[in-house]
Amino acid sequence: MKGTIHWMAAIAGCAMFFNAGVVCAQDWPQWRGPNRDDVALGSKTPDVWPGELARKWKVTVGRGDASPALVGDKLFVFVRDGSAEMTLCLDAASGKEIWRDQYQAQASNEPMGQHPGPRSSPAVASGKIVVYGVRGMLSCLDATTGKVIWRKDNVAGTWPRFFTASSPLIAGNLCIAQLGGEEKGGVVAFDLSNGDVKWEWTDDGTAYASPVLMTVEGTQMVVALTSKRIVGLQVTDGKLVWESPFAPQGRAYNAATPIINGSMVIFAGSGRGAKAVKIEKAGDGFSVKELWSNPDNAVQFNTPILKNGRIYGLSQKGDLFCLDAQAGKTLWTSPLGGRDFGSIIDAGSVLLALTAQGELTVFEPSDSALKKQVNYKVSDTATYAHPIISSHRIFIKDQDSIALWTTE
Repeated sequence: MKGTIHWMAAIAGCAMFFNAGVVCAQDWPQWRGPNRDDVALGSKTPDVWPGELARKWKVTVGRGDASPALVGDKLFVFVRDGSAEMTLCLDAASGKEIWRDQYQAQASNEPMGQHPGPRSSPAVASGKIVVYGVRGMLSCLDATTGKVIWRKDNVAGTWPRFFTASSPLIAGNLCIAQLGGEEKGGVVAFDLSNGDVKWEWTDDGTAYASPVLMTVEGTQMVVALTSKRIVGLQVTDGKLVWESPFAPQGRAYNAATPIINGSMVIFAGSGRGAKAVKIEKAGDGFSVKELWSNPDNAVQFNTPILKNGRIYGLSQKGDLFCLDAQAGKTLWTSPLGGRDFGSIIDAGSVLLALTAQGELTVFEPSDSALKKQVNYKVSDTATYAHPIISSHRIFIKDQDSIALWTTE
């Protein structure tokens, strides 16, 4: 009876995924986790963190900056090997390969020498996995077998100057992706089952940011940071329902994912700090009310997180910072190391920050200062991908390998 109770409790926090299998709170099925907000649901953080993490396994998978996805006992990794882009399905407990899919991409010396592999993270839902290659190859695979369901070769006909980095979003039976380049691009919704285009919005180019979902007054929207603005599009038909300018200046790019807090949208970018707006119903449409703008800590390839009314982020100068989400005031800033790249995960009682130099810092949420608990070296090569926090497990993707670390 005791075992039955434990099994039922586990299922209570899960939803059906494969015909035989479930999606649980510990899963990380897409870019920035279950709700695209870098919150690790169901994580088990220790009361006292160990002096060292235990590495259970490490396997070479290929080059790439794409964050993996975790569903049940399967880990999905999108990488590059020579001139091929590959999707790998691994056993999460052992790192052993279950299946792979690959296609020929482009010459091995392109693009951008130190970042030749995919940057866009997989999205897994309804028994399918969607991946987006560096030159615009959008693929939907069967998550159980790796069989190609549909594949689109560069629908937009172009890509950003440093190639693709936006991660696709699955909303019901739609695969929503930001395609194209800074001057010619947009947001496109595909039928997840067959790849047919359901709608497209092409009034602005794209950059490197990833879309999220938001619901205001019963209207579900795709919120996307585009080349020069931030927009809200109806999920049902792609109709533009609100927009606000956010054009980068000089050597800056829109790369951070918007943060949703009820009817509030918080967004950030290089050279411009962070802004917050409120989306309000206005007649048959919606209006945008600016709440605050804070120029203190600009981010480049990092998306801040929201926790307990505070915003925590890594600036492009390598500083960890904290803002008041309601007033936009800077509460504290502390050097952490590295520049431009990094990620922060909400693991419940603590936050974890990973720099591109393979340094993982565990710290407490605080209004007054950085309260560091412990620091770990988790890789000797660059770590541009987000870590996955799942229960007591931490999956780290470095330059060409992935490793499982645990706190137990």
